Amino acid sequence: MNERLRTTNPRIYAAGDICSPYKFTHMADALARIVIQNTLFLGRAKASTLTVPWCTYTDPEIAHVGLYEKEAEERGIPVQTFVQELHDMDRALLDGEDEGFVKVHVREKSDKILGATIVARHAGEMISELTLAMVRKVGLKTPAAVIHPYPTQAEAIKKTADAYNRTLYLYPGPHCVGPSTLAKE
Repeated sequence: MNERLRTTNPRIYAAGDICSPYKFTHMADALARIVIQNTLFLGRAKASTLTVPWCTYTDPEIAHVGLYEKEAEERGIPVQTFVQELHDMDRALLDGEDEGFVKVHVREKSDKILGATIVARHAGEMISELTLAMVRKVGLKTPAAVIHPYPTQAEAIKKTADAYNRTLYLYPGPHCVGPSTLAKE
């Protein structure tokens, strides 16, 4: 089977667990959409371009998307990691769900999100915001610019992005727009 999910028989495509290392219902759905696009609409969609989040439904939940820090380092990609502990989030404290964190890895000297892990009571519901940012290539600066309702546990994502933005003022360079960059213009 090729990356467009076509088997060795050019009239047969595959989707789901049979052709994916990810055994998730949401992955089977994504692969089925690629098959439909490629067969009915003469598309050129590839399974290899998918950004796949996953969640383990424990208490707290563990959700992840993209690379882990170790994987990025093994590939020679320098990373910067930002973490927001839930015990510092008002909503998590109010709900008695203050175990966990949001951890986001970005390419060093960039806001490009390489991966994220969320450990929280509702991590599976929270990971989509970071997955969307990765898919749309908007970077970690963007969640900081989005108004998040207060109090919510998802505000931890915004605070992680705020932590990234603070580094722009501490270590200004060509990747940022901050006081030292603006003063030179």
